[in-house]
Amino acid sequence: MKTQGAHVSTDPRATIAAADTALGIEFGSTRIKAVLIGPDHEVLATGGHGWENHLEGGLWSYSLDEVVAGLQSAYASLVADVRERYDVTPTSYGSIGISGMMHGYLAFDAEGNLLAPFRTWRNTNTGRAADELTRLLGFNIPLRWSIAHLHQAVLDAEEHAPRVARLTTLAGWVHHQLTGRHVLGVGDASGMFPIDSEAGTYVGSYLDQYEALVAGRVPWRLREVLPTVLSAGQDAGTLTPEGAALIDPTGTLQPGIALCPPEGDAGTGMIATNAIAQRTGNISCGTSVFLMAVLERSLTELHTEIDMVTTPDGSPVAMVHSNNGASEIDAWVGWFADFARLVGADVSVPAIYDALYAHALTGEADAGGVIVYNTLSAEPLVGQEAAQPVFTHTADARVSLANAVRAQLMSIFAAVRIGVDILSGEGVRLDSLFAHGGLFKTPGVAQQILADALNIPVSVGDTAGEGGAWGIAVLARYRAVLAGGEAGLALPDYLSERVFAGASVSTLEPTPEGVAGYERFLDAYRAALPGVEVIARAR
Repeated sequence: MKTQGAHVSTDPRATIAAADTALGIEFGSTRIKAVLIGPDHEVLATGGHGWENHLEGGLWSYSLDEVVAGLQSAYASLVADVRERYDVTPTSYGSIGISGMMHGYLAFDAEGNLLAPFRTWRNTNTGRAADELTRLLGFNIPLRWSIAHLHQAVLDAEEHAPRVARLTTLAGWVHHQLTGRHVLGVGDASGMFPIDSEAGTYVGSYLDQYEALVAGRVPWRLREVLPTVLSAGQDAGTLTPEGAALIDPTGTLQPGIALCPPEGDAGTGMIATNAIAQRTGNISCGTSVFLMAVLERSLTELHTEIDMVTTPDGSPVAMVHSNNGASEIDAWVGWFADFARLVGADVSVPAIYDALYAHALTGEADAGGVIVYNTLSAEPLVGQEAAQPVFTHTADARVSLANAVRAQLMSIFAAVRIGVDILSGEGVRLDSLFAHGGLFKTPGVAQQILADALNIPVSVGDTAGEGGAWGIAVLARYRAVLAGGEAGLALPDYLSERVFAGASVSTLEPTPEGVAGYERFLDAYRAALPGVEVIARAR
């Protein structure tokens, strides 16, 4: 394990009082997280709010009332943390950034009325639209992309489709509520519609093709509906009085604060892991898992399993996205927490995670014949069209607790590994991979299994648990630095020279035994996939 040094902190109380800070708020699938950083990018305080999506009309959704309530709760939690730590109440910040889960469908009419319940990235009802658009453009349009959701509404002749005047993402909507600006960071925008990295905006010829496709069916032009694309560091507006009151109904927060372009969780993950240079990559593990590889060149073939998106400053990126992440293992940990309470054991849930994860490393490298599918939703990467989680094993398997938990962890990376194999076939190589998200809070466990799964060195840093909320706070700080007179400072240089120069990072190398064990696990995983699909269809 290699470890670098840590940041040197300034006086937090003086920094907060002087508003020499940046606030990042990220809307994840299960948690809204707020992070406050100082000028050295160190975390000064955090806040959070848990939430869950729900089915509405058969589609996964969150209500906008839940979004606002969660925003206010996470912010209030952060302010309480600041007061407890430093005995000061913040009234302003140097800059603010909003990020959120990418893709999905948030459509509004000309008066700003929501036309349909928010359809999140998790919905897979857009197959016809995604297929037609992929064939039309010769560019992979995944099921979860905003343009797929919009076009599916057109294909289904939904009543509201002709009245769409504005389409955005979750981060884009929150940003609009705070600033009045209909804009989006280029990374988040690249999950709505294909981006021309050279031009820094949507691909013009693709816009033309789509508008010709739907001419006569809808009165709007797509280029007038989509948000304006901004690159990292550009002016994205300031906090309005209405926006300040929305975040903080107490009236303490003052308007006028600069905001950076709103970004998606993929982009903030790249920032949080300093993975925006060629041959670098990052992987974010939460409710879903996505791996981002910054490319040296464009892919030579169309691969429907691979998304093409961009970094927050517009460089092309190949994304391998798995719909399923840590939710299944979270449920298992919940069972053990229930058992602890049942027998009267006073054990915290974080301690249960640590104990089970650490115990997983004592299991066999191939999980001893235990096979797990964590597919709580459909998984296009493995051709699974319906949700069907499965825990199974061979008759002669060693079904120990260690093997069972290890198999759960190994399953989290199985679909992504299949996508990485596709990239390898295109000659894509990664020198390193930076991992972040709560899955990596227990040191050295998921990190080692991931290194073995992909046969790539995997690094985890101080920000692994804060993840994208810290990443969007860094982008907010970058916006303030450019506005302060350093307009020529490129984002990669800013990250390498000022953000990560002294960051504490640990790196684990793949082990021969672990790599061979994961190959055996993956062979068994692939072989049993047809049976899992049969079970899903028989329900």
